[in-house]
Formats: sequence, structure tokens, C-alpha cells
Amino acid sequence: MTDYKNILVAVDFSDAADTVIKRAVDVAQRNHTQLTLLHVVEYLPPMDIAYEPVMTSSWAVDEEALVKQASDSLHKLCDKSHLQDVVPVVVVGGAKYEICEYAREHGCDLIIMGAHGRHGIRLLLGSTANGVLHEMPCDVMAVKIAE
Repeated sequence: MTDYKNILVAVDFSDAADTVIKRAVDVAQRNHTQLTLLHVVEYLPPMDIAYEPVMTSSWAVDEEALVKQASDSLHKLCDKSHLQDVVPVVVVGGAKYEICEYAREHGCDLIIMGAHGRHGIRLLLGSTANGVLHEMPCDVMAVKIAE
């Protein structure tokens, strides 16, 4: 087994996050390394008929508030999971892109994320996990999440 030195754990705030974190903690302990927990805040602006983003006066998103809320939730998740030496990170953007970008910029050698147990490879992993798996040169661990 490879000795991992820099493990990135992509989490959302669903019940599945607990399962993913437990598996990540086990891998981190065996490799004597710390974890980075990454949450990506995704929001989509309204689209017009030509599929172009449209910002209207009725569509106002307080990005700072979304990031603050996600950061608070990530810290609560760390507390709930009794994680001490974890780096919690919140970024804004598309999940696949931001996970891959963070992993590249920080030299991560393992990405751990959840995968849903449906049918077919795309549904098995989900579009984000599937995209990360095919995009990254490092190892990607897909933790199966029971439906």
C-alpha cells in the first residue's frame, strides 16, 4: 500500500459525510498524516433561454454569507467527528473543478470522497466523483454510500 502524505477529503453536509470521514480518518491514521476537509459551495445563477447566466435584481446571492455558513458547518462536522488535526477549507465554484484544482495546488496524493451505489459507472460514482477520478493523476478513493 502506498504511504500517503497529503490526503484531501471532499465532503458535503449529508449523512454520508460521516461515513466518508470515518474511512478517511482510518487511512490518515495508518499513514500518519493529517487530513484536509474540503467543502465546495456551489450555486448556479438563473439561466435564460440561450443557457447564458443572467443576473437579475431578483437574484441576489450573498456569497460571503454562503461561505461563512459552510465554514461554520464544516467546523461543526469536525467537532462532531472529533477531528483535531484537520485543515477545514471552503471554496466556491464547481465541485469537480475545485476539488481537482485544490488537489493539484496543494500536492495531494489521495482524494477521498463519497460514491453512491446506483447502476453504471457514472451513477455508481456520481458525476463529481467520476469527473475527479478521471481528471486526477493521484489516487482517488470512492467510499460507497448506502442508499
